[in-house]
Amino acid sequence: MEPTIPVEEEIIDLSEFLKTFGDPTRLRILFLLRERELGVHAIAEQLELQQTTVSHQLKVLRYLRLVRYRKEGRGVFYSLSDDHIEQILNIGMEHIQEQI
Repeated sequence: MEPTIPVEEEIIDLSEFLKTFGDPTRLRILFLLRERELGVHAIAEQLELQQTTVSHQLKVLRYLRLVRYRKEGRGVFYSLSDDHIEQILNIGMEHIQEQI
């Protein structure tokens, strides 16, 4: 039986998706958002980063649909887009901790 390989477009999309997890700043943001919904200011404060840095990373995460946002007045609040993202983070941590 031949292995099933996804079509090229799916491979490229998956590659881009996985690259996103290769950036430490984006991972730190995702782990924060795993706990609760937060605004840019709160994320920047907790991670000791500039708001422009956080905003840029959130733009990337939004583009790849890893986070979603909602507006409340002038504020914008971010959360993980769905349970799959949390599961990926948890599985990744389980794998890393097993290697120790």
